[in-house]
Amino acid sequence: MILEELGMAAKKAEPQLIKLSTEEKNKALLAVADGLVADAEMILAENAKDIENAKVNHMAAGLIDRLLLTKERIEAMAEGLREVVALEDPIGEILETFERPNGLKVVQKRVPLGVIGIIYESRPNVTADAFGLCFKTGNVVILKGGKDAIHSNLSITNSIRNTLAKVGIVEDAVQLITDTDRETTKAFMKLNNYVDVLIPRGGAGLIKTVVENATIPVIETGTGNCHIFVDESADIDMAIPIIINAKTQRIGVCNACESLVVHENVKEQLLPKLAEQLKAKNVVMKADEKICQILPEAEVATEEDWGTEYLDYIISMKTVASVEEAIEHINKYNTKHSEAIITGNMKNAEKFLNEVDAAAVYVNASTRFTDGFEFGFGAEIGISTQKLHARGPMGLKALTSYKYNIYGNGQIRK
Repeated sequence: MILEELGMAAKKAEPQLIKLSTEEKNKALLAVADGLVADAEMILAENAKDIENAKVNHMAAGLIDRLLLTKERIEAMAEGLREVVALEDPIGEILETFERPNGLKVVQKRVPLGVIGIIYESRPNVTADAFGLCFKTGNVVILKGGKDAIHSNLSITNSIRNTLAKVGIVEDAVQLITDTDRETTKAFMKLNNYVDVLIPRGGAGLIKTVVENATIPVIETGTGNCHIFVDESADIDMAIPIIINAKTQRIGVCNACESLVVHENVKEQLLPKLAEQLKAKNVVMKADEKICQILPEAEVATEEDWGTEYLDYIISMKTVASVEEAIEHINKYNTKHSEAIITGNMKNAEKFLNEVDAAAVYVNASTRFTDGFEFGFGAEIGISTQKLHARGPMGLKALTSYKYNIYGNGQIRK
């Protein structure tokens, strides 16, 4: 079975990566970055096949944007690898050292996770990002992209593998599952004899499928029903560009604002000005009755709208009477990704920060900053929306574990 072969190849590559020095890893990453840029025309030609298929299959505009590669985006992938090179290598870091009364010296040391499996949808840049972060941390990675991006993912993977071979490093540090059949994906989720951790990156359906079917430990990432709450003390002139940025700067991403919550005391001051700019960006507004009375062009929101990640030019809009009601609404419908409050009241800001359950919580800033690059982590493996092991943008340290090294001089347990 091909998956078994990939798993065995990954396990064979694992001890070879562990032996690499930081200098050797960095040299290889720089070569891979240059290789991607050199192979840009080939990668773009393969990406064009995926884009054409996406249009034929009537893929949503936001998802096509996720799939699309340009020379600038390929250069951004390469720059992401270069940024990873510039980051400190966490492997081998001593986290803690202590000595027991019996003389045993205990050293807690950071180590790779091992073999990481990543299942992702429609984002070919993940192929390079995932490789870079996993390689820097001494992890082997097996990738399973969606069928929508198969040509793009294969071309990027081949570029990386060819470069690794040129610099004398095992190519199986990165492998791509080319079979796009769903049953193959489900079988991959059960490859726990070879894969140590599984990370799904994609929509709610993918993540739900992985969580329900995997026998490998899973780190959940992805879905973002992100809210911005405009408090009654908010600076309206500041709030509007933040909302417009969070909603429209790039719609097909998990940190885009999908839901707006407005304190009823500022709705008449905020909404007409905001609606004018939203309409200029062709954003459909789905709102509660109070907002529809102010904005007759808005559609009446349903219960489903409050919990929907649109990934489109659509925003839900809800009025509340207090910061407490805003927090209750957000915690009920959010996906624990990124939430923001626009306020001039620092007491309300701190309350929001403390009580909203999300990986990233903002005061007076766009939710679009929840990103490995923006946090200074370099390329990210994903944004974890769970609480165990890793939370928020997952950089290098999130792809490590630790072990205890114990030094003795003849101690035995009595």
